[in-house]
Amino acid sequence: MKRILIIDDEPHIIRVLKLSLENAGYAIDMAYNGEKALAYLQTRQPDLIITDIDMPRMDGRELCMHIKKHMPDHPFDIFILTARAETEHREWSRTMERVSFFEKPVSITKLIVYIDSYFGEGHSGEEHKHAG
Repeated sequence: MKRILIIDDEPHIIRVLKLSLENAGYAIDMAYNGEKALAYLQTRQPDLIITDIDMPRMDGRELCMHIKKHMPDHPFDIFILTARAETEHREWSRTMERVSFFEKPVSITKLIVYIDSYFGEGHSGEEHKHAG
């Protein structure tokens, strides 16, 4: 079973993603900020990370930069799922390998189809705009 780490500071977002992805057959772990995610990554490696950008302590951008610097051969892709669609966020995420950018609101059904495809076909980071 593929394991996904969801990182978001909003419990209701994590709850919706967790239930939907578990129903789709994935094992889910959770962290509420980048620092907690890094602690998780010291003991295990997920098959995929889904992270928000705006979070306390360590935001999604800092988390991605830390992973890029300290775990350059990480085996997982990172999906950024955020309402922060400003150009600055698109630009830094484009400079990173194995990172995909999704705008909120995102259709859970479309996200699951994309994740299923990712695990079925492999993937290289790219930008995605999914609405409703």
